[in-house]
Amino acid sequence: MSNPGEADLTPITSVRQLAEWFAQGSKPRADWRIGVEHEKFGFRRGDLSPPPYEPQGIRAMLEGLQAHGWEPILDNGNPIGLKRGQASISLEPGGQFELSGAPLEGMDAVAAELENHIAEVRAVAAPLDLGFAPLGFHPLATREQMPWMPKGRYAIMRQYMPRVGRMGLDMMLRTCTVQVNLDFGDEADMVEKLRVSLALQPLATALFANSPFSEGRPNGLRTLRGRVWTETDPDRTGIPPVAFEPGFGFERFAAHVLDVPMYFIMREGRWIDATGVTFRQFMASGLPGHPGITASMGDWGDHVTTVFTDVRLKRFLEMRGADAGSPAMMLALSAFWVGLIYDDAAQKAAYALVRDWTVPEMQALRTGVPEGALTTPFRGRPLRDWGRDVLAIARDGLRARGQGEERYLAPLDAILESGETQADRWLRRCATEWGGDVSRILAEAAI
Repeated sequence: MSNPGEADLTPITSVRQLAEWFAQGSKPRADWRIGVEHEKFGFRRGDLSPPPYEPQGIRAMLEGLQAHGWEPILDNGNPIGLKRGQASISLEPGGQFELSGAPLEGMDAVAAELENHIAEVRAVAAPLDLGFAPLGFHPLATREQMPWMPKGRYAIMRQYMPRVGRMGLDMMLRTCTVQVNLDFGDEADMVEKLRVSLALQPLATALFANSPFSEGRPNGLRTLRGRVWTETDPDRTGIPPVAFEPGFGFERFAAHVLDVPMYFIMREGRWIDATGVTFRQFMASGLPGHPGITASMGDWGDHVTTVFTDVRLKRFLEMRGADAGSPAMMLALSAFWVGLIYDDAAQKAAYALVRDWTVPEMQALRTGVPEGALTTPFRGRPLRDWGRDVLAIARDGLRARGQGEERYLAPLDAILESGETQADRWLRRCATEWGGDVSRILAEAAI
């Protein structure tokens, strides 16, 4: 996503140019990296309320982290993010604090980056009396109790979301995720990786389920975040059938994204409302009410980031199905996907497993897992059994890398052995140790 003053104004001359934008992400295996993004909810330790932008809230966190070598990103004079090398810190609409990690070579480097980030956040948060908890959905706050961050594009999305889905504002304000970003070698490799990861994303959603509470009580689901994404915006979410059509590749995906409605464009450091038109219409006819503005590659790059499919193709692949969770689970997510698609034999085994799954089957599974998680039936077996098969493939893929990374799968082994997800564990503890007091979860989940 462009930051103010960074937009690429290169003119768009053809649809093929847009397909080439994706193709430029192709890399030789030696250059494949692991990039992890993870979000967490801030809370005031005194009353557990979500901290505002200011005073003594999210802005103070951003300013405090600058002492650790981070440089500010400004929007209308307000710090709304930080940069350090190839890593960045950004804010989701409700103040969810996100690290977008640097592209790293292996899981040990990912673990070291996470450990350092947690240490820095703790150091800055402590004197502000703030805590940060990675959970899939805010367990206590109502939508109205969540603050809004002063980012120009969020004002546009805030107005648009209620027009297209019942829970779009909840997605913006009350959800947190962890995702891993991985590379592909060429178009054929991208297609296979995308199909494998889309098919198995419902399994990841179940394995990492971690949002069983909302507004201070159990909500009847294992992952409310998972449900939220099914009721956000059908034009840009879910499992896109186009990815499984014959002849799919960069150009077909570009054509798909062209017909997704727009949110905004940036010009001269400010966000302009572009809702109501698709990118294809914008390319053909410009933006209504803004004569002289023509589509640029910066607009395209920004638009691609507003396509919220369960796996998002950019110049890499983003695995987007998991709730935020404990640090060990954050690392397990990366190890899970690295094992599946960064080793040829493992990727082929995973593809053979899902090759004949139909899009309607996958979509039905995706709809079922928010409630059933690993108990959700699929092709006559509970999803937990499929999980054992997939985890065995991932473990083999990690072993083939020869770096000992399979140890990061240990939390998933425990979940599949017991059948108890993070969500199930919280529900059990709430009903026993906590005496029904859901508020206990923030302090216990805090990093």
